[in-house]
Amino acid sequence: MKAEPRSPHFQDLPDAIKRALAIEPDRRSGTIRDVDHVVILMQENRSFDHYFGTLPGVRGFADPHPAPTPGGDVLTQSGDGIRTGPYALQPEHRSDTPVGYITPHTWDDAQRAWNDGRMDQWLPAKGRLGMGAYGPAELPFQTALADAFTLCEAYHCSMQAGTNPNRLFLWTGANDPRGEAGGPALVNTHDRLGPAAEGYAWTTYPERLQQAGVDWRIYQDMADNFNDNPLAGFRQYRAAHAAGGDAPLRERGLSTRTLQDLERDVAAGSLPQVSWIIAPAADSEHPEVSSPRAGGAYTERVLDILTRNPAVWSRCVFFVTYDENDCFYDHVPPPAPPARNDGAQSGGLSTVELDGEYHDARTGPSAGTPDDPAALHGRAFGMGPRVPMLVVSPWSRGGWVNAQVFDHTSVIRFLEARHGVMEPNISAWRRAVAGDLTSALDFSGERDHSDEPPGGHAIQTRRSCALPYALETVGRMTADGESYRLTFRNPGSAGAVLHVYDRLDLAAPPRRYTLGAGARLDDGWRLSARGDYGLWLLGPDGFHREFRGGARDGGLLEAQLVPVSAGLRLRLINHGEAHQPMKVESRIGDGWRAVAHVEAGGAIELKYAGCEGWYDLEITVPDMPSFGRRLAGRIASGKPGVPDPRLRRGWTLAPWTGRD
Repeated sequence: MKAEPRSPHFQDLPDAIKRALAIEPDRRSGTIRDVDHVVILMQENRSFDHYFGTLPGVRGFADPHPAPTPGGDVLTQSGDGIRTGPYALQPEHRSDTPVGYITPHTWDDAQRAWNDGRMDQWLPAKGRLGMGAYGPAELPFQTALADAFTLCEAYHCSMQAGTNPNRLFLWTGANDPRGEAGGPALVNTHDRLGPAAEGYAWTTYPERLQQAGVDWRIYQDMADNFNDNPLAGFRQYRAAHAAGGDAPLRERGLSTRTLQDLERDVAAGSLPQVSWIIAPAADSEHPEVSSPRAGGAYTERVLDILTRNPAVWSRCVFFVTYDENDCFYDHVPPPAPPARNDGAQSGGLSTVELDGEYHDARTGPSAGTPDDPAALHGRAFGMGPRVPMLVVSPWSRGGWVNAQVFDHTSVIRFLEARHGVMEPNISAWRRAVAGDLTSALDFSGERDHSDEPPGGHAIQTRRSCALPYALETVGRMTADGESYRLTFRNPGSAGAVLHVYDRLDLAAPPRRYTLGAGARLDDGWRLSARGDYGLWLLGPDGFHREFRGGARDGGLLEAQLVPVSAGLRLRLINHGEAHQPMKVESRIGDGWRAVAHVEAGGAIELKYAGCEGWYDLEITVPDMPSFGRRLAGRIASGKPGVPDPRLRRGWTLAPWTGRD
């Protein structure tokens, strides 16, 4: 099994990472029960592509299947007289220097950039700066963590919005979507202490931990936490703070506990079971007041503290993530519920309950203000763009990438899995679509570590975690020849969202299909006025299908993948009355190709071993140039593997030139 070589910057590891790699996990049961400490550091305002879009072995700018737009694909954005792809921020904005001004990152501009899934309005909504990105050399500590531990490449912020709404999902599982307890939160309302008679009033996850007897604490400087503690906006916490004394919500959630206190607690073996860390403004990585280098140094200090006591670190999971993407671009369409529309066409379907996932409430702190524009009423709250998530732990060593879909509620789900304390605020849709982060860790020790050198030194290959996905999509022409239909099946153990773009009508939003585990859906598209169809589908972990053709081929030909225990079988079907030669060519770079002569009314199966666990097959018919199929993705084995080989080289950013 091949994987991409690790880049040169990995050779000189910081001492904290070396120490973290050298400490073995304390495996007592071989399960999540071995985790005694979960530490959560949520930093500010960086997207996945902005930090890791160039990194070899992850789904960044080298993605072979970027979503289509009217102007090409999402990797090129247009607006305000500019046409650009991602570009190198340095030297214009160095990674050790704040940008120094506020950039667009609210409910309104986030929704406009997303454009109900079209993903084509980044420049008008966010500005040119948002297309800028950093490479590994500018992010030495963050990149070293990604190379040494597990990087989640499909972790999304929870909402198309800014800081406080997304932090509410991390600490409470929701934003009060129905407006029953002071919400819904759309912008940074109630993000600091205020009168106890005002603010939010739903139950937070720390309160549930408290009631269950699970020890928890927030480490922060109350005089300098950049208003990043959303608990300060809840009436019950405000009342506890005003009362003084050692009330648990005040003492654990709204008191100053700095990194010096964290250091003492780790040294004494008294680190809580669950800890959240909130950085000071200058270390928060927020582009206005902080920088990637400052945030990296802060994260390094936290890791240094945690690893000073091997007994603590051997039972610890350290999550490092970011609340939202700010103005910074990410190219992957976020999973979201079906688009609502006027009934003229389908916006998609779902086998999962969607309650609480749309902005339907007309109450809350933003109601009737410019922060709650009427044009966005009824829109899906999220998910939002991808943000980095680094899972740093003795159970996540080895340079892994995890492509399962997660969001901020996944952190709570991980705590649910460990402590059995459930959070009813999390919607059914998010529970179906987002995982609980356990796939990012190896509690049992069953992963193949044979190529890891002893002593926790530089890992030479990036590998991909085993995932729960097993998706299938097949197409067919209707009997009347007026529509083309797709059937989506999900025999896997995790739910998934599939985006389907109509390439003949890219002005329309993509239809989105949520399939719960074991579910099936079916939907159709009327042929164009010319009698054509062109459907482009994207799912998790590189799952991709393309169906194009029209009335002229009459639905006579089809191509289907047949699941087998190893590799793939491609079934080519000819419903017509004449034999047809069908060409199959691998687009993954392995040189595989075949020509199958399919008899009238017959079918042929071709065996394909795959390329390092992946496939990307294009099927064409010389006599029917309008017909085409593209079938791509990861071969579902339920086992660890390597990333798509085409991601191996990463991406090199060009500098901004001021031109197209």
